[in-house]
Amino acid sequence: MAADLGELLVPYMPTIRVPRTGDRVFKSECAFSYDSPESEGGLYVCMNTFLGFGREHVERHYRKTGQSVYMHLKRHVKEKATGAAGGAISRRRNGKVFLDLELNRDFNGDEYDCEDEAKLVIFPDHFEIPLPNIEELPALVTIACDAVLNAASAYKKQEPDSWDKEIQVSKHARSLRQQDNGVRIPPSGWKCQKCEMKENLWLNLSDGAVLCGKWFFDGSGGNGHALDHFKDTNFPLAVKLDNLTPDIADIYSFDEEEAVLDPQISEHLQHFGIDIIAIQRNGTDNGHHNTDNTNGVRPRVSEWEVIQESGMKLKAVYGSGFTGIKNLGNSCYLGTIMQVLFSIPEFQRAYVGNLQRIYDYSPLDPSTDFSTQMAKLGHGLLSGLYSKPPMKSELIEQVMKEEYKVLDWHQPKGISLKMFKALVSNGHPEFSSNRQQDAQKFFLHLINLVERNSVGLENPNNAFRYLVEERVQCCQTQKVRYTQKVDYLMQLPAPIEAASNREELIAYEAKRNEAEENMRAPPEPVRARIPFTACLQAFTEPENIPDFWSSELQAKSAGVKTSRFASFPEYLVVQIKKFTFVVDWVPKKVDLSIDIPDFLDLSRLRGTGLQAGEQELPDLTPPIVLPEDTRDNSMNSSDSPEIDESAAMQLAEMGFPLEACRKAIYYTGNMGPEMAFNWIIAHMEEPDFSEPLALPTFMEPGPSVAGSGLAATPLDNHPPEESIAILTSMGFPRRHTVQALKATNNNLERALDWIFTHTEREEEEEETSNALSDMADTTEPNDSAFSNANMHSDSTLSPDQDASGPQIKDGPGRYELFAFISHIGASTMSGHYVCHIKKEGRWVIFNDHKVCLSERPPKDLGYIYFYRRLSSS
Repeated sequence: MAADLGELLVPYMPTIRVPRTGDRVFKSECAFSYDSPESEGGLYVCMNTFLGFGREHVERHYRKTGQSVYMHLKRHVKEKATGAAGGAISRRRNGKVFLDLELNRDFNGDEYDCEDEAKLVIFPDHFEIPLPNIEELPALVTIACDAVLNAASAYKKQEPDSWDKEIQVSKHARSLRQQDNGVRIPPSGWKCQKCEMKENLWLNLSDGAVLCGKWFFDGSGGNGHALDHFKDTNFPLAVKLDNLTPDIADIYSFDEEEAVLDPQISEHLQHFGIDIIAIQRNGTDNGHHNTDNTNGVRPRVSEWEVIQESGMKLKAVYGSGFTGIKNLGNSCYLGTIMQVLFSIPEFQRAYVGNLQRIYDYSPLDPSTDFSTQMAKLGHGLLSGLYSKPPMKSELIEQVMKEEYKVLDWHQPKGISLKMFKALVSNGHPEFSSNRQQDAQKFFLHLINLVERNSVGLENPNNAFRYLVEERVQCCQTQKVRYTQKVDYLMQLPAPIEAASNREELIAYEAKRNEAEENMRAPPEPVRARIPFTACLQAFTEPENIPDFWSSELQAKSAGVKTSRFASFPEYLVVQIKKFTFVVDWVPKKVDLSIDIPDFLDLSRLRGTGLQAGEQELPDLTPPIVLPEDTRDNSMNSSDSPEIDESAAMQLAEMGFPLEACRKAIYYTGNMGPEMAFNWIIAHMEEPDFSEPLALPTFMEPGPSVAGSGLAATPLDNHPPEESIAILTSMGFPRRHTVQALKATNNNLERALDWIFTHTEREEEEEETSNALSDMADTTEPNDSAFSNANMHSDSTLSPDQDASGPQIKDGPGRYELFAFISHIGASTMSGHYVCHIKKEGRWVIFNDHKVCLSERPPKDLGYIYFYRRLSSS
């Protein structure tokens, strides 16, 4: 038999590889589906590429690559028989087969067993060779199989702060002895027992000591008293108080010297009087002045229960469109965004509707292809394959036990987005971490990825894209300038001063201050109730621009800016500005309730363009101002230019290198952190990304420059690649962006305006600034895809319409709410996200892998709202 197997494998030996350092072995998830070794058909791992494929997709890979040898992995999850000691252990001949393989179901290891099976399969005849077969297989094949079976997870990285680092259950968790010393932990006012530190506080789970940390990965400060306490007592486990929520607890084992899991954390906290369901959270501000109880303690209790609809027996729903997404550890910001996006027909059509074509044309490594992974995710959510109801026998058992949940070991409970998250977060300092992130920022990040990967394909972003009309008026001359810019999200202010319960808020603030001065417990917090009409009013209010450069005065002057809609999108995304930055740049949430309407009419917010009687500011470019010392040759050209340092610091607090943030602010013309953020995303993989900003060398002014009164300009008038990348990332053709930047002296804001008012010239030889000026003067308005006629009509631009810029689907400004995402917690850097989506006339709550019919959708507490346009009829 040994000789037969050896001869059988001889033709395939050149294609069988031993995984090398750096090779990723995908033995837990199919590249095209969410099949795993626990799925009915198991998982096939290619012995050449080490990609994993479900039964449906392995044939495609064989036909495309000709690779014939695959390792088939199958895991059987079985319930232990009552009283069995070891159960399936005796049947596990291959005890190390799935070493380091992540489980795709959650179950208690004391009640269930795994029986693992592995074999080589040779295509196309499906000839099977059970493993291990050390004596019968050639040595190379045996080594390769052993290496694959023992390889680390494809998503296990070496970085200690990686999102996918696998956190293990502490060896002390189940045997932890807690002292009956009467210690009870109050809901607020914590500080270290050995110093005055009020941040980075850790509760020792053995004796209830509250002490400051120093060692943890999040960079929080402290004097290390928690570690000193362990050295004195050998009490091993501590939980971080600052980030404690019912679903999230940062637990550290001093003995094991790593972050760990504690399956009994609820009982261990209850020992010290902490009810993890009704916990009062202080958030990040507890450590500063202990004055955050207004927004950080008891409102969070109500918020947690209301948003998740806790305490209600919600009816679980299954099938297409009702598939949950497993939380990978603070990945709910990603899950909620993807649930909403794939409830939109445009995203369903672009990816799921084109699934076979996308799969057929996917690259050899589908795990790195954005379109493939989007199609896979959409199919996983919409197929219903990973959302099946329990069998009747299981339902009866649940009712008898009064348990209203799916028995995890029988049916899949949602999908795990490890491959997707690894792809979309690759190289991103925020989203590649294991920390909670802002769902709004991830939405914009994903929009950017869709833009980059929609060349030649239907672009579902067209449904979100719209134009903003900005009107700036010089306060001295009263002259105006109208510009338009592309946007995908409406940020709506939440003016606290307009709260309907303002007197109640003032009274609470006085009581809270008094309680703090007298070291008493804070009063019951009060949530601000703000009318939605007040938010819209605040959106339309003029914004002061103190450093506005007036082209009429040729100098800086005070200005005011107002924004209106130049077009209305098919789907309007509205973000409530609930977060503000405190002293340390941590985004802190303001606790408020807004009466969000189900139906919204924004028609009155449509821009009107230049009005009769208004005078336009001259179309002149601000001079390029170099530091005086540079012109005097007392400083070299590498000295830093004037940069909005506060905006740079805001970006740096997100985890980006400070020098990269300063460059981003500079290259985007000090237009704010949002524009700079896009620059960072487009350039973060460049080798000099973190290098200090160096100004280009400037020539001394020649006669023509001196006569113009402008500072010297670079010899090469080619626009900076940074500016080109920013505009092309918005969907504009590269050639058109180059023309626009040249015509506007590389001013990004004016280049956007130029693009929307000029068509792309056919003559490639017209590259001088004079020719561009002539083109600007002679272009027919009707040649533009974004003419005023289009912007103000009720018609919709078709995706295939010839246009010089991104497609805008304009129409009426009347909308209906169909989804919203809510945030629970004190800041975007912590907490939890839940989304509600209206499906088939009913609101459905998506809380990670749990999908149920909603009884009381908390629309007033949402963070991001999604509206769809109402039909004209």
